[in-house]
Amino acid sequence: MDIFAGLKLSELLATIVYSMLGLFLFIVSYAIVDKLTHFSLHDELSKKQNVAVAIVIGSMIIALSILIAGVIKS
Repeated sequence: MDIFAGLKLSELLATIVYSMLGLFLFIVSYAIVDKLTHFSLHDELSKKQNVAVAIVIGSMIIALSILIAGVIKS
């Protein structure tokens, strides 16, 4: 039984393209949020180890991931 027998090249290509699109949208949205805040998210997370900012950013990452997945799926 061949595992790749039912795999179509167009479906594989679409999956790769949509994955890259989702990753690009996620990075752009994170950069926009970083620019909108009055402080550097990187400094708050890595240097100051601000747990509250980490929780908010983690929640934002989960919400953006769900939104992007819903948009790509539709």
